[in-house]
Amino acid sequence: MTNQSNTLPTKRVAIFASGNGTNFEALMQASLPMDVVMLVCDHDNVPVIERAAKYHVPVVLSQVKKGVSKIQRETQLLTQLRVAKVEAILLAGYMRIVGTTLLDAYPRRIVNIHPALLPSFPGRTGIEDAFAAGVKVTGVTIHFVDAGVDSGPIIAQEPVRRYDDDQLSDLENRIHEVEHQLYPKTVRNLIEKGVL
Repeated sequence: MTNQSNTLPTKRVAIFASGNGTNFEALMQASLPMDVVMLVCDHDNVPVIERAAKYHVPVVLSQVKKGVSKIQRETQLLTQLRVAKVEAILLAGYMRIVGTTLLDAYPRRIVNIHPALLPSFPGRTGIEDAFAAGVKVTGVTIHFVDAGVDSGPIIAQEPVRRYDDDQLSDLENRIHEVEHQLYPKTVRNLIEKGVL
């Protein structure tokens, strides 16, 4: 699926996702100067695969399998990324730690979105952890991926207020709304500035 702007050269991008795919959808709807050449998914029966089909984006399954090491899995995946001439990787709800095989092949070319204001509340339960801690302001962070967990250089952040009468689902919904705006805007800026 080609998602192009008229003025910028398109980047060949792979999006990695593990679940529902709302950030995948937000990126696809944003008319960004990129060609999403594949969705990489680590599960075979999740809604993001249906979303990819809607946009005619090929899906590559990269599942954890007994007897196959992370290095072997990422080496196989890297071959597919190179064949597709992928220039950058966008993580959109991808729940695996990216290993050195991909990090070395795509230095500062892998971007992640996280549902908290890093460095606070890293990891897969950022929203829940911020809610449980009772913080009054949390938010969304876009960052480059490094070998740590949500520890790479921060690119963009936007705060999200937590109100006294919020339930966890209220906060989750507001964070997702911000994610769906901030991620496409940030990716556009990175492409326009030649960073990706």
